[in-house]
Amino acid sequence: MDKTADRDYKHIIQDFSNLYLGGRLSYGEMMDMEDIPFKLKTVISRYMLKEVDKDTTLENHLFYMDKDSTSYMVYKKLRARFLLNVFYEDGHGKNEPGYHIDEFLIDEILDNEDIMANKDVTFLTEVRISKLKLSALSI
Repeated sequence: MDKTADRDYKHIIQDFSNLYLGGRLSYGEMMDMEDIPFKLKTVISRYMLKEVDKDTTLENHLFYMDKDSTSYMVYKKLRARFLLNVFYEDGHGKNEPGYHIDEFLIDEILDNEDIMANKDVTFLTEVRISKLKLSALSI
């Protein structure tokens, strides 16, 4: 993939109630960003970086996560929403194959055999985390 296209999925956007993290961001890149909330950086350093390398992207971590991991429990507790670009053979009801963007919780992804079997052609575009859920998380 070309470097310019890769930057399209390396962003952080905030509104009043949510954080939107680009799926191609690595945990190391997030730790270096100034506009990431301190509490999220603390969660990353205390939980995520104990299980994966700082060069691991959100996308890679998601598709290789197991339900016994602390990271899984954190994403579940945060009720993080994952925006995936999923390839459907049936066109998602439109009778022609193609990509469609859908939003999933962590369990919906890890329990979905089709998504996990086709993780090479499924792309994480964004992770949405509620600021309220993040503030309620005890660390």
